[in-house]
Amino acid sequence: MRVLVVDDDAEVRNLLAVVLARARAAVVEAASGAEAMTALGRDEFDVVVVDVVLADGSGLDVLRWARGADVDAEFVVLTGHANVETAVEAMRLGAYDFVVKPWRNAALVEIVGKAAEKKALRRENSALKTVITRRDGMPDIVGESHEVREVLSVITRVAASDSPVLIHGESGTGKELVARSIHLKSYRAGRPFVSVNCGALPDTLLETELFGHKRGAFSGAVATRVGLFEAANGGTLFLDEIGDMSAAMQVRLLRALDSGEVRRVGEERAFHVDVRIVGASAKDLARESTEGRFRWDLFYRVSTVVVEVPPLRSRRGDIPLLVQHFAATLGRRLPLKFSPEALERLVQYSWPGNIRELRNVIERVGILHEGDEVRVPDLPPEISGRLTRSTVEQPEMAGMLPLHEVERVHVERVLGSTGWNKARAARVLQVDIKTLNKKIRDFGITRPA
Repeated sequence: MRVLVVDDDAEVRNLLAVVLARARAAVVEAASGAEAMTALGRDEFDVVVVDVVLADGSGLDVLRWARGADVDAEFVVLTGHANVETAVEAMRLGAYDFVVKPWRNAALVEIVGKAAEKKALRRENSALKTVITRRDGMPDIVGESHEVREVLSVITRVAASDSPVLIHGESGTGKELVARSIHLKSYRAGRPFVSVNCGALPDTLLETELFGHKRGAFSGAVATRVGLFEAANGGTLFLDEIGDMSAAMQVRLLRALDSGEVRRVGEERAFHVDVRIVGASAKDLARESTEGRFRWDLFYRVSTVVVEVPPLRSRRGDIPLLVQHFAATLGRRLPLKFSPEALERLVQYSWPGNIRELRNVIERVGILHEGDEVRVPDLPPEISGRLTRSTVEQPEMAGMLPLHEVERVHVERVLGSTGWNKARAARVLQVDIKTLNKKIRDFGITRPA
C-alpha cells in the first residue's frame, strides 16, 4: 500500500514512516498542507495519514481539498487530544478514522491497513465494471442458416431456465457470444456477466481469481480481494475453457457448485452466492471424462444443457453476411466492398480459425486496402489461391505456411494427378473415401471444369 504521511514535525513523520514501512507500506512524507496537495495531485495513494494541526493550516483543509478534487484515497486523521468536535468533522468530511496522539503502533497499523483494504475493494469493484455486460441490447450473432437459427432457438429456451449450460464448439466459433446472449435473455440480465479463461491461469492464480483471498492469506496479499463468484453474485459466471482446469481446481469448483457457497483463500467463513454457471470448451468433455481427464461428477454438474456451436465451414451460407457485418463495423470510414470473385474465395475457404479468423482477415484487408473494391489478389495468399504446388514444394516457403494449407494443396494435387478418381486418390493419401470426401468439403476443393 502507498501511504502519504503529512505532519510538520519531522520526528513524528520519521516515526510514522518507520512504523508503516515495517508493515510493508511505501511511505511518502509531506511537511505541510501545500506539500500534501502537491503530492496528491501528482501521485496516487491508498491512505493519507494527516495531522490536524499543520504549520500552514489544518489537516482537515487538506481533506476538504482532496474531496473537492476527487482524490481517491482514504484519510486517517491524527489529533493531539481526544477532541470530539474534530473527530466528528473529520468523519463528516469522509475520513476513514482518526487516531489520538500518542498512538499505539499496532492500532495505527491496523487502522491504516483497513483503510487501504477499503480503497482496494473500491478500486476492484470499479475494475470489475469493465467486464460486466451493460444492458444495452443483444450481442451480434450474425447468420440465417439452419445451424444459426437452431443455436438461437436453444439460447431462447435455455435463457428461460436457471440450469447450468455447457457450450461446445471449436476455437473461434463465438462461444462467449452465445454465453452473453443467454445471460442477456435471462432474468439475470440486469446483473453482472463475469468471464474468466480457466486455461490461461495457473492453479494458484485461478483459485484467487474465482474465490478471492483474505488480506494476509499469503505473501503479497496486502488487501482482501473479491473473487469472481462474488462479483457475479446474482448474475452469470462464464467459465471459458473449463476443460483445461486441473484436477485439484475441478474438485474445488465442484464443491462450490454443490454447496452454493464459496470461501476466500485464507478465510474459514463461507458465504452463499447466487450465480448461474455457463461453461465452454473446445474439447469433448464427455470423452475427456471417459478417459479420466475431466471429472464425471463435474461434467454432469455443468452440462445440464449442452449448446453446440457449429464451425464456420458448416455454415458457409452465412459467410457473406458475416463479411458484410465485419466490413461495416471494423472502424473504416466507408464499408469495404468485395468483388463477387473475392467473396466466392472467402466462402470456399475452410476457415480453420472460424469466425475469429474471418474477422481478423476482414480487419487486415480493411487496414491495408486502399481501393474502392476488394478483389481476389487483395486477399491473403491462403485464401486468394496464390499458393501453388511449386510454392508448397519450396522448402523455404513450406516452412512458412499453415499446416492446413499445405494439406489442402497436397490433397488438391493428388486429386488432380489421379484425374479426380477418389478411390485412387484415397489409396495414395492412405485414407478412406469418407475421410477424403470430408477433407474435400472442409477445404472447399472444387473439381476443375
